Amino acid sequence: MAVSALTSSDSIGAPGALSSSTATSADSEQRFLKLLVTQLNNQDPLNPLDNAQLTSQLAQMSTVSGIEKLNSAFQSLLAQSGSSQVLQSASLIGRTVLVPGSELTPKSGADVPFAFEVPQSADSVKVTITNAAGDTVRSFDLGALPQGVKTLSWDGLSDTGAPVADGRYMVNGVARSGDTNVPVTALAYASVSSVSQGATGVSLDLGSGRQARLGDVRLIL
Repeated sequence: MAVSALTSSDSIGAPGALSSSTATSADSEQRFLKLLVTQLNNQDPLNPLDNAQLTSQLAQMSTVSGIEKLNSAFQSLLAQSGSSQVLQSASLIGRTVLVPGSELTPKSGADVPFAFEVPQSADSVKVTITNAAGDTVRSFDLGALPQGVKTLSWDGLSDTGAPVADGRYMVNGVARSGDTNVPVTALAYASVSSVSQGATGVSLDLGSGRQARLGDVRLIL
């Protein structure tokens, strides 16, 4: 009775089985060997399996086994890397970081530090602070600035010199280089209360429901 040569799909199952199968590599090898022995026992005596076919099938099994081990090692390396980042980031707990954010909460008698980032040099940069209604209460005309992070502070006063009411305010920046608008990223200071490992990497908990990625940190105090 003629039995056709085993293919790679015979040795590893249906397409996608490599990633979805719960069988171990040893189980796959055992099944492969059983199929190979069965094939040899039932081959056509007039047209036996030649050495090249046998070697090819053994190489296919070796390749599949090697890929499984490589995937396992890679996943283990990723898990170790993530755990290492969390442990290293734990030193940020209790520290103040500068991350993207536009919300300011002034306190009477105290300056409110903040910053913004421009990705390229700009001919003119203007920063405004608005209240909950969207009205501008304070404006800063900073003129030309180079690329990078610029730190500022707000004394809690309006443009008229009067103290603003308690509450939340938003900082916005507008920059231009010639006739082109330059994007401005507002930055705010926040205290790190905890760190965690998520699907997108290490996440910093900044309190009040705020979170930031480790890669978002511009400055650590």
